[in-house]
Amino acid sequence: MMTSAQNKYDLDTPCLVLDLDVLDLNLQKMQAAARRAGKTLRPHAKTHKCSSLARKQIEAGACGVCAAKVSEAEALVKAGITGILITGPVATPKKITRLVDMLAATPSLITVVDHRDSIDLLDAALRQRGMSMDVLLDVDIGLHRTGVRAANALDLADYILSRPALRLRGVQAYAGQVQHISSYEARKAASHKHLQEAVPVFRELKGVVDTCAIFSSSGTGTFDIDLTVPEVTELQVGSYACMDTEYLAIGSAEDSTQFAPFGPALRLLTTVVSRNQIGYVTVDAGLKSLYRDGGVPQVIGSGHSGMVYDWFGDEYGKVTCPGNGELPSIGTVLELVVSHCDPTINLFDRYYLTKGTEVVGVWPIDLRGCSQ
Repeated sequence: MMTSAQNKYDLDTPCLVLDLDVLDLNLQKMQAAARRAGKTLRPHAKTHKCSSLARKQIEAGACGVCAAKVSEAEALVKAGITGILITGPVATPKKITRLVDMLAATPSLITVVDHRDSIDLLDAALRQRGMSMDVLLDVDIGLHRTGVRAANALDLADYILSRPALRLRGVQAYAGQVQHISSYEARKAASHKHLQEAVPVFRELKGVVDTCAIFSSSGTGTFDIDLTVPEVTELQVGSYACMDTEYLAIGSAEDSTQFAPFGPALRLLTTVVSRNQIGYVTVDAGLKSLYRDGGVPQVIGSGHSGMVYDWFGDEYGKVTCPGNGELPSIGTVLELVVSHCDPTINLFDRYYLTKGTEVVGVWPIDLRGCSQ
């Protein structure tokens, strides 16, 4: 039970905390960068899975938020969030029915399309309800996950334009494969190269389709790189709000050895529960609390930095102290920067909000488990 003066190190663990000072600075810095470049932000809610954080991003100046799945969008709509872009294809009759139901409640909803079959399904469902919808043409620029090949994009755009219930508003082009390239200069070259595959498509469409004005793209790793591309109109950045060790380990324009622009607002707290072995202690956060993908969780905090975390089964982790340093005692709470924020967050029900060491509130992770 949280009290008004609870210390974060008294929380039951494992748990997630959000440092509000770091979070606010991250949001302000990203919003300011976009504003200076004359772009808009539509941050990705698939990262933080939290309508309260989405609302905070919009209050900071974002035009809306992105969702990866229909169920994520439904939770956002339920929370009163508008300006939602669904960034993954909606391809089955059941999900398209849910999509059209949402549209009735939130006319600003946008989705991407990338294939004639799903375009036909969506168009038919909309016409049956006497409705129309804004869509973006998803262009594959090298990730090869979703999207139409750039060479075929204009043909598919013509097909969208022939569907009476669809309004083509622009393109989506996401180069997820370049986001974690370690070298900033190599990442910059790769992002520019791949984005240029979609630029001619957007230029052509913008010149002949009055409604075509959105070029939605980018991620945290290339945010400042992609802001320099004239055609890009909005960024779909996600991890910048929370951050993780996978992103913090790549180079940036400011520092070739680390990603300097944004700090780790998201932390995981874990407690030492066993100290019977030589050379390590056991903590209560394992695979069910820390997703094993991307980076390696980093122990931070006074007196604990330099300690090393490793997974030690589903329920537990192992913490060592290189150089034969003093290991923490039973009951010690350690603070970790997580390996990969998106799937780690999806393991928890709530964030504890902190100012310094004081717990000042709780946000439900109300998009948790929304994978449909």
